[in-house]
Amino acid sequence: MRAYTALINPISGGGRAAERCEPIARLLREAGAAVTVCPTRSREHAVALASSAARRGEIVVAVGGDGLVRDAACGVVAGNGTLGIVPAGRGNDLARTLGLPDGDRELARLLLDATARAIDVLEVGGVVVPGNVYAGIDSMATAVINRNRWLPGALLYRLAPIRAVLTWRPATYTITADGRTRELRGQTVVVANSGSYGHGLRIVPTARLDDGMLDVLVVREGRLHRIASFLRAAKTGAHLDLPEVEVSTAREVALAADRPIPLCADGDEIGTLPATIRVLPASLRVLAPTAPRQSR
Repeated sequence: MRAYTALINPISGGGRAAERCEPIARLLREAGAAVTVCPTRSREHAVALASSAARRGEIVVAVGGDGLVRDAACGVVAGNGTLGIVPAGRGNDLARTLGLPDGDRELARLLLDATARAIDVLEVGGVVVPGNVYAGIDSMATAVINRNRWLPGALLYRLAPIRAVLTWRPATYTITADGRTRELRGQTVVVANSGSYGHGLRIVPTARLDDGMLDVLVVREGRLHRIASFLRAAKTGAHLDLPEVEVSTAREVALAADRPIPLCADGDEIGTLPATIRVLPASLRVLAPTAPRQSR
């Protein structure tokens, strides 16, 4: 029988993570599993708890949003363990991309019975990132989101990019992808593994979790006043047809800019440019439904 350490972010989903965890933990215990519930105090604490539990052979369950999933994944990769996810945050974008069920019983059954699936992760400055790394308008919008946690998530994720536009000016980015360097004026750069963020926005729809590649989306200078229409287009992937949008692939990307720009990963600021992002293929085992066959 599997044993679990459930990590709870006390502020995820407006403080509802503990409430979300309780019925699922009960169902696991009723099935005979051992479940330890651990509230996290910080990123470092979450990584340490996850690493220790993984090394003990326990499944680490992240009960929270994408930020806690990122921190738990960092510890799980270090401890060569397995990750489970109970989505309890505002965005829950990795859970959505993995196709996790919503119901308590369905999630408990998946945690009990699912075969672990190996997915890629990104690595930047020692931080493991299952989703995406980004810098530009998107990272400025993340700062807006994290300063306004009291607003409903769906509303906040739509208003934040518009608010970020008001103080943003295009940057000159230097991008070195697999050793080839170029310079461009742009609004934002996204280095994607999952391709999904912002409460379900498929910003890089070509990205795959298990293809061993980074997908690099660049939005060049232009059309900034049309951010609302850009976001609508991004819901369907139509934004990829815009002339200022381009997508390429690589295994390692060095990203710099002509001024300090925040670098964000799965909903949190993790540093400032410059940074180097690389893919670690099949490095994270996660309990999830079997992936459908996909092609580029």
